[in-house]
Amino acid sequence: MGKGGEDYGKRENYSSKPLKSDTFPAWAKDVRECEEKFGVSREKGLSADEVEKRRQIYGLNELEKPEGTSIFKLILEQFNDTLVRILLVAAIISFVLALYDGEEGGEVGITAFVEPLVIFLILIVNAVVGIWQESNAEKALEALKEIQSDQASAIRDGKKVSNLPAKELVPGDIVELRVGDKVPADMRVLALISSTLRVEQGSLTGESEAVSKTTKPVDENTDIQGKKCMVFAGTTVVNGNCICLVTETGMDTEIGRVHSQIQEAAQSEEDTPLKKKLNEFGEVLTMIIGVICALVWLINVKYFLSWEYVDGWPRNFKFSFEKCTYYFEIAVALAVAAIPEGLPAVITTCLALGTRKMAQKNALVRKLPSVETLGCTTVICSDKTGTLTTNQMAVSKLVAMGSRVGTLRSFDVEGTTYDPRDGKIEDWPAGRMDANLQMIAKIAAICNDAGVEQSGHHYVATGMPTEAALKVLVEKMGFPERLNKASPLADEDFLRCCRLWSKLEQRIATLEFDRDRKSMGVIVDSNSGKKLLLVKGAVENVLERSTHIQLLDGSVKELDQYSRDLILQSLNDMSTNALRCLGFAYKDVPSEFVTYDGSEDHPAHQLLLNPANYSYIETNLVFAGLVGLRDPPRKEVRQAIADCRTAGIRVMVITGDNKSTAEAICREIGVFEADEDISFRSLTGKEFMEIKDQKNHLRQSGGLLFSRAEPKHKQEIVRLLKEDGEVVAMTGDDGVNDAPALKLADIGIAMGIAGTEVAKEASDMVLADDNFSTIVAAVGEGRSIYNNMKAFIRYMISSNIGEVASIFLTAALGIPEGMIPVQLLWVNLVTDGPPATALGFNPPDKDIMKKPPRRSDDSLITPWILFRYLVIGTYVGVATVGVFIIWYTHNSFMGIDLSQDGHSLVTYSQLANWAQCSSWDGFKVSPFTAGSQTFTFDSNPCEYFQQGKIKASTLSLSVLVAIEMFNSLNALSEDGSLLTMPPWVNPWLLLAMSVSFGLHFLILYVPFLAQVFGIVPLSLNEWLLVLAVALPVILIDELLKFVGRCTTSLRYSPRTTVPSKQKAE
Repeated sequence: MGKGGEDYGKRENYSSKPLKSDTFPAWAKDVRECEEKFGVSREKGLSADEVEKRRQIYGLNELEKPEGTSIFKLILEQFNDTLVRILLVAAIISFVLALYDGEEGGEVGITAFVEPLVIFLILIVNAVVGIWQESNAEKALEALKEIQSDQASAIRDGKKVSNLPAKELVPGDIVELRVGDKVPADMRVLALISSTLRVEQGSLTGESEAVSKTTKPVDENTDIQGKKCMVFAGTTVVNGNCICLVTETGMDTEIGRVHSQIQEAAQSEEDTPLKKKLNEFGEVLTMIIGVICALVWLINVKYFLSWEYVDGWPRNFKFSFEKCTYYFEIAVALAVAAIPEGLPAVITTCLALGTRKMAQKNALVRKLPSVETLGCTTVICSDKTGTLTTNQMAVSKLVAMGSRVGTLRSFDVEGTTYDPRDGKIEDWPAGRMDANLQMIAKIAAICNDAGVEQSGHHYVATGMPTEAALKVLVEKMGFPERLNKASPLADEDFLRCCRLWSKLEQRIATLEFDRDRKSMGVIVDSNSGKKLLLVKGAVENVLERSTHIQLLDGSVKELDQYSRDLILQSLNDMSTNALRCLGFAYKDVPSEFVTYDGSEDHPAHQLLLNPANYSYIETNLVFAGLVGLRDPPRKEVRQAIADCRTAGIRVMVITGDNKSTAEAICREIGVFEADEDISFRSLTGKEFMEIKDQKNHLRQSGGLLFSRAEPKHKQEIVRLLKEDGEVVAMTGDDGVNDAPALKLADIGIAMGIAGTEVAKEASDMVLADDNFSTIVAAVGEGRSIYNNMKAFIRYMISSNIGEVASIFLTAALGIPEGMIPVQLLWVNLVTDGPPATALGFNPPDKDIMKKPPRRSDDSLITPWILFRYLVIGTYVGVATVGVFIIWYTHNSFMGIDLSQDGHSLVTYSQLANWAQCSSWDGFKVSPFTAGSQTFTFDSNPCEYFQQGKIKASTLSLSVLVAIEMFNSLNALSEDGSLLTMPPWVNPWLLLAMSVSFGLHFLILYVPFLAQVFGIVPLSLNEWLLVLAVALPVILIDELLKFVGRCTTSLRYSPRTTVPSKQKAE
């Protein structure tokens, strides 16, 4: 009673002064000190009152759900884009002007409303897509919550509460953990109920094997992997039972810190390189539009504002609101012409097509912009476990005893998975196993609690991975022929040999593994009537308790010092190569167990109830052999890393595993050369954080390795690389520990088979086959997609330059407006769309993965490309305005008769001064036909320049469409001639051109659509005129490409040598 009172008093004192984790390192204090600090005894636990008080201080044991962004804020964020803002302003102005025109009613009003409504529709679709992407961004946090345990078994008020909701735990609670339990909070191990406790915490720390836990304190400054007396929320108990003390709950746990890091990384997400370039382009575009609009107004100010000079001062100002509005509409038309409205849709379509191509290569892209970002990846930061390796333990070497004392036999074992058919044992005596090899197989099969199951096309381990690997080894060893004949088991059983051994040697007792003797033993009743003790464990410990060895023929000889040293030398060689070694031994059972049959009533059974007796039972052993196991690298990884090196991409391995294992794997897969000095290239996470010039370390060429890395180390490495201008792809294994870095990286890549939902939701791309080489294929696809995107962006921008030039020339020359905004909108959105999308199907360059990655700040449009398209744009402007003037002023052009419609000719001077028509004496025009319509101007001949311009306007629009179709052929290659890269290399482009021409014919020859767009049908001769004016664009660009090819070395040599040199250094 007195003791309970003391504990309760301490709890009162504890609650009055809340304890914070950073002030009390429970892992560095002994058990009694921890109990005192938290004011609790393991026998009684916390009282109900104390639990309530602590819950008021610490809250529930669950991860916080961050406040979601309001829908209103999300909507506003969608308009935080220069191009979108320009479109919005243009739409509002268009709508106001449509209302003004609508007062007059009629066709003008209907046409005027089409433009603002279409622009608003574009903006709405863009906003909906953006909001949908934003709302899916934080699913990683929800997936993280699913990793938490739902229930716990706690002791409160001296009673055991078996199904306590885990969220109700508070610091100081006493919790019992059993095999299979998911750890509900960060806890200090107080006592082991079983002889051992092992926890699978690889998902949090990146370790490839389950970790043994103890009650002994460790150094206060140890890393998370070294905290052997702590168990962490979200990890799983795979062996043993224990009593623990809750030290951290909710967001204060290690998994809670990961949750916070994911939130921070999400908030610091940056725009993709393409998005940045498009934003920069939008800002330049805004400036250009402003300048051109101002010029248009200045050129035409005389038409809507006039004055007289009186005494040297301007007087008697006259202002025409109607003409001012007209030129304002021209300014709006300029804005519509200058903005590539279809660009966002075409980019989205191209990226979506790219994701389909990547999906065929097992790379599933979750976020569309990631496709483009992949193309300029300069560094791949890869986890080791499950990414470069299979995350499946496998035996790679088997060492057996020789034919005489002092000799050993060594066998290399192939295979990297739990599939028994994956690989074979080299130089193996199939079906003719000698007695020594049979004994090794027998021990590996029976002294084993694991299993292997088939899951779809994959094989998975049940139980300890090392023991599962031993079962796979037994299957590869096969079964002795003389014993095989008696087998009644089916041949299709993939663990057939293990079951045969279990049938021949009945297991009747188990001596569980413990950390002191580091071995496990089983007593078996052989079909020969003899009982044996089979033992496997750490080679040094098993060898220390062995007095004899079994030779090849089964004879038993005394273990001399030479043989012992030989075995230890073999162990040392395997350990140096990062293999985890297990030794096998056996003996006849001690006399007490000769008649033991597994019955609890047998006197010998009492010896097995006390683990302290196990060391005595496992003495005087006969040593049979040893094996080396590892988490093997994937077969295709070495070539993939070599491909990365060729492509100028650096590979950095960041793992939670130990240093020697990671270094051995890195040498094997080609991150490091076999004999390379890696003392400055291989650091632990802690060592890296202590370096003064971290960025300089990361700038080293070639591979780098960071072992024993915690989530914060991974984040810091990614952050420093991004600060240094690198484009970082971060691959994550099956763990929570990678999620923050995945979120922070430019490209987060998760594993599809072994990956957790947390890693997948935090990632930008998921590897369906968990294969590192898939990343390299995806990077190549990303580069190809970027090149194609550059082609159609250049194409669309050049088209827009042509439209701007057309409107500017119209305004500068003072002739009637050739094309109205709704026509330009149709061209930008619909007619240009199919060819631009088809350019995304251009075949990739053959040497695309032999070039260094492009710099993320590389210009989308170089000065030379801009000059080329200014020339092309100027021609588009001249052609569209020229055909307008030709119709008004000429009966024929280049031998093409244009007089068939009966329209009247005017002089260029009259056309340029059409606004003064009302003052012309005797001005008359005759009617003209267009399709089935006849246009007459008897009542007001001046309408010939307004309503009567419909035919000339149709010619201008048709010339614009035709030129842009031919211009799409120019965009097939940046500098390649159509003679070397003919149109049929991309048949989709020819199809797209046909679709675009078809759409143009649709609006020309369907009366309702023709009325909406303010156009009329054209005759055959008029189409010949369109083609005659449009075709020269191909010849002009061919000439420019020729100049480009001749000057390539002058334009690119200074820029390409420097980056490549930097990469080489």
